[in-house]
Amino acid sequence: MEFTGRWSNGLALFAREEEAMTSIDTHTVANRVEELTTVFERGLQENLGVGASLGIRLESAGDGYTRYYLDPNPATINAMFTVHGGVIATLMDTAMGSAVFTKLDDGVAYTTLELKVNFIRSVTLDGSRLTCEATAIHVGRRTATAEGRIVDANGKLIAHGSTTILVLNPE
Repeated sequence: MEFTGRWSNGLALFAREEEAMTSIDTHTVANRVEELTTVFERGLQENLGVGASLGIRLESAGDGYTRYYLDPNPATINAMFTVHGGVIATLMDTAMGSAVFTKLDDGVAYTTLELKVNFIRSVTLDGSRLTCEATAIHVGRRTATAEGRIVDANGKLIAHGSTTILVLNPE
């Protein structure tokens, strides 16, 4: 890529940084997916985390993509006997953060900076599985963004949202 003019050095540096961030090889992606799966399964075995406490489960993960599900249960309801908004937000936060995680280099961690959830309809304890699909939109050196959608067993939209993630590079 060739840049000229007043901003040429900055644009060239930006282009190299973006190329570096998008050139994570498939070996790294496979490692991150395996690491994500291992950590999640360990949490279930040791009765730790949102998988154990709320019943959130990892269904699939790939390059910048995750799919989680939740079968609503009595532990997930609020005083109105619908699934608590915080539980829905947790499902979405888990899926979106994990989608970003699959795009990060080995040894790089993350944490949520901002979470935005739009609740479309309530969910009762009728046995309907909630599924959240999330996609990493941008992964940079310091921040990342992702989007997610939750649907019920009939494919009806329950919630959608986005996140901004802080990328934590090792020192």
